[in-house]
Amino acid sequence: MTTGKAEVVLARHGETEWSKSGQHTGRSDIPLTDNGRRQAEAVRPLLAVRTYALVLTSPLQRARETCELAGLGDQAEVCDDLLEWDYGEYEGRKTVDIRAERPGWTVFSGPMPGGESIQQVSQRVDRVIARAGEAGGDVALFAHGHVLRVLAARWCDLDPIEGRRLPLSTGTISVLGWEHETRGIAVWNQPPP
Repeated sequence: MTTGKAEVVLARHGETEWSKSGQHTGRSDIPLTDNGRRQAEAVRPLLAVRTYALVLTSPLQRARETCELAGLGDQAEVCDDLLEWDYGEYEGRKTVDIRAERPGWTVFSGPMPGGESIQQVSQRVDRVIARAGEAGGDVALFAHGHVLRVLAARWCDLDPIEGRRLPLSTGTISVLGWEHETRGIAVWNQPPP
């Protein structure tokens, strides 16, 4: 969608041991695997086709290293609002194990004992969206699966729970753009070539 309006490029960090095993990885600072580093390097060409007015990254090492390996580390600013969802007591656990205690549970429908509510995550990403809108050009964001899914839903003026409809793989790029004056999703979950 070429509209002349700035777009927001989302980069989900590369694979970690916990993302590979399906464990909820919120605030635990888990490093990239060798495959995760390859994924991060592979997105470089997808990102290099643009000039960015702003590059933000989550402070967690998996996002920062992805940003560096993708070639934008020298432009990046750490942004706490891009931290992954705080899963509280569910940190490091798998959905299947949580559902044994809470049938039908999802990250998006909660609850998240000792962690963040979906409304708190939504407030954080709304601040990121506002900041992106003030950047004066394209923006790149390096972060995590669930927070980026909520961000995409909010970009589209949807309830944050609608992020549940946007599966997002590690080491992928997505582009939030425009259809005339309406914000929308231009590209979603694109793996590197």
